[in-house]
Amino acid sequence: MTRPLLVRGATLVDGTGAPGRRGDALVADGRIAALGEVGDRGDWGEAAGAEVLDATGLVLAPGFIDMHAHSDLAVLTDPEHLAKTTQGVTTEVVGQDGLSYAPVDEATLAVLREQLAGWNGVPDTAFGWPGVAAYLERVDAGAAVNVCYLVPQGTVRMLVVGTEDRAATPAELDRMRALVGEGMRDGAFGMSSGLTYTPGMFAGTDELVALAAVVAEHGGFYAPHQRSYGAGALQAYAEVVEVARRSGCALHLTHATMNFAPNAGRAGELLDLVDAASAAGVDVTLDTYPYLPGSTTLAAVLPSWASAGGPAATLARLQDPEALRRIRYAVEVEGSDGCHGVTVEWGTLQIAGVRDPGLSAVVGERVRDFEMFVDLLVRDRLGTTILQHVGHEENVRTIMRHRAHTVGSDGLLVGERPHPRAWGTFPHYLGHYVREEGVLGLEECVARMTSRPAARLGLRDRGVLRPGAVADLVLFDPATVAAGATFDEPRRQAVGIPHVLLGGRFVVRDGVRTAATPGRALRHRAA
Repeated sequence: MTRPLLVRGATLVDGTGAPGRRGDALVADGRIAALGEVGDRGDWGEAAGAEVLDATGLVLAPGFIDMHAHSDLAVLTDPEHLAKTTQGVTTEVVGQDGLSYAPVDEATLAVLREQLAGWNGVPDTAFGWPGVAAYLERVDAGAAVNVCYLVPQGTVRMLVVGTEDRAATPAELDRMRALVGEGMRDGAFGMSSGLTYTPGMFAGTDELVALAAVVAEHGGFYAPHQRSYGAGALQAYAEVVEVARRSGCALHLTHATMNFAPNAGRAGELLDLVDAASAAGVDVTLDTYPYLPGSTTLAAVLPSWASAGGPAATLARLQDPEALRRIRYAVEVEGSDGCHGVTVEWGTLQIAGVRDPGLSAVVGERVRDFEMFVDLLVRDRLGTTILQHVGHEENVRTIMRHRAHTVGSDGLLVGERPHPRAWGTFPHYLGHYVREEGVLGLEECVARMTSRPAARLGLRDRGVLRPGAVADLVLFDPATVAAGATFDEPRRQAVGIPHVLLGGRFVVRDGVRTAATPGRALRHRAA
């Protein structure tokens, strides 16, 4: 049993949005045992024989919840997981964008290993699980953070329908519904989709409604990466709102951005849509990251027809002159659906990482033209990751102020120069947008990182400071907290976050990662 801990003299920011107050907190047996104003605690800390941590000048807050993470494999293969532990994240939501590694069979896993190499790498370890339960059991063996899983709709479709662009048969739809239901019973918190990624993008609205209805039956939520964040963004948002309305499923708009030139200054139109849906009875929340560039794979820019059939078929098309002519027309003239209906401006695509180490010299370069685009896709076997410089600061600020807003990093952890949001999202909010810019107040920002995501997930004993709550905690200095990660050095540790506890155990102490791996799989239970 871990010795009790008395956190003394911190500013308690409890996660609800209430004003911070100076006080003490006693942690015992993995939970918050008591909270008190300084001078009012009596001897409850000393009587318990607690270790005392002087937190003068620090904020004590609930541990941060990352509503959109791509740590599906990293939580299993990287015991330190510095990208998230050192910025105060204690829980991550994975299985995002409709693609992950459960449920799979051998044939599906073979495709996913190639398709997701740019997201998660191809670690030298066995991975891929026949069901959600098996993945969660693997997490339970020990991780740096807690994990919540979403059933990935694209993976389910690949398992049942395959990678072709066609409608599911009634029997296939029944099988997909059964798999989603099984995943929810196993403890998934909802279902994700990636409607600009194959094969999830081949699902029509009615198919999505049928699957989301199963999620609704189990009290979960639908987290779509919709069909466009560019030319058709508002129509795409309207479609997923319709899915939620018709299915009765709660909706969480993941990385809810309005990007690309056609959407400059139009964030208010998205928020009007959210407000109208809420007024009509749809339960809607959203998350964002606090940066302008997006991050994805270079192959995602291809039109959907070019990605049908899986990676091998895609690579074959990239060496077929007639297919290349059609691809070029789609990306440069028509507007590829893989690029959100927008014609590609080559200079906005920056190489963030490559699968083949022999291509590392191109990391950091901008994609100059179509020929370089195709050459990289072929030589790197579709494993190249990119930053897309297509965001708008006004839109970012407008969306983060909305009442339904929560925080998600959407950070890829692989590649030589990944997006700094993987290591910096939470301290960047606190340092830049709270302290420096005043876009959000401190207490309000903490609520968006803690109690609000916990409420969406249905985690009743996390996300707030109160006696009896699980002691997932972070201590940070509001005067210095900042993202150390930059676009040039994206794996630098956050500044001003000296202590992080998970279930009452230090995972970061005095700014140094401990050896503790107390993270476990959290399991959703329908209310």
